Amino acid sequence: MKSQMTFVKTSGLPADAYCAVCPTRMALDRIAGKWPVLIVDALGERKLRFGELSRKIEGISQKMLTLTLRQMEEDGLATRTIYPSVPVKVEYDLTSLGRSLQKLMHQIRAWSEFHVNDIEEARRRYKTANQRSLNK
Repeated sequence: MKSQMTFVKTSGLPADAYCAVCPTRMALDRIAGKWPVLIVDALGERKLRFGELSRKIEGISQKMLTLTLRQMEEDGLATRTIYPSVPVKVEYDLTSLGRSLQKLMHQIRAWSEFHVNDIEEARRRYKTANQRSLNK
């Protein structure tokens, strides 16, 4: 697959995630964690309120959900809409940039669910092999 070269506007250099000083590293860091994957996938279904996201994504702390949503807003992946009501209603949605990630994030989540047994078996074999080598 041939891809078009992207240049970083601030430096004029080619975008290269393998380069230590390239801003694509931060972009990759922001989107590659488990929470952004799950949040983007969840928001791909529909707009959600904070509490709905928190309930849907079991195990995420309020602090981490807040931090990740703020980073997604900062990076232009999500929007936060505040409705003047009592209590205040806040909804999160993906931007067009965030929507461009949604299919990929959905596929990553689905891949991990499909292959979870393979991964667990590989980990078990690895642990067993390493325990044997330590006992020698």
